[in-house]
Amino acid sequence: MVRFRWAGWWLGLMVGAGSPVAAQVLAPAPKVELEDFYPNPLGPATTIPFKINPEVCVRGHQPVVSLRIFNSLVQVVAIPVLASGNGQPIDFVRVPCGEHQAYWNGKYSDGKREAGAGVYYYQLTVDGERYTRKMVVLRRIPPPH
Repeated sequence: MVRFRWAGWWLGLMVGAGSPVAAQVLAPAPKVELEDFYPNPLGPATTIPFKINPEVCVRGHQPVVSLRIFNSLVQVVAIPVLASGNGQPIDFVRVPCGEHQAYWNGKYSDGKREAGAGVYYYQLTVDGERYTRKMVVLRRIPPPH
């Protein structure tokens, strides 16, 4: 005879509790999607795609968006620009819903120095909600002469 420790196990079977398929169907779609940068790993420059779903823009609302690149010490290294815009930094600007691409030239905010090889983080903030991902920067070392 088989005994189950959970008294209501049969109820779980009937309603599909614990079923990964049921959990996927009931999970709401994310409001904001911060995608992988490319090329990956980062060389001299990169593109960072992100998407703001239409449910964020109900009744004409345009969310306030910022995108920042941080080093491993959580210091702001750079602020990318909108690829589709006029080179405007993504720093607390209003952006319409839809798919967007940010561009980072791989340099620090001063525009003079390139970011060194290492681990960096890019963080998208949409109406105060933060979405963070990790990136690896590789730099080629020139061959000795």
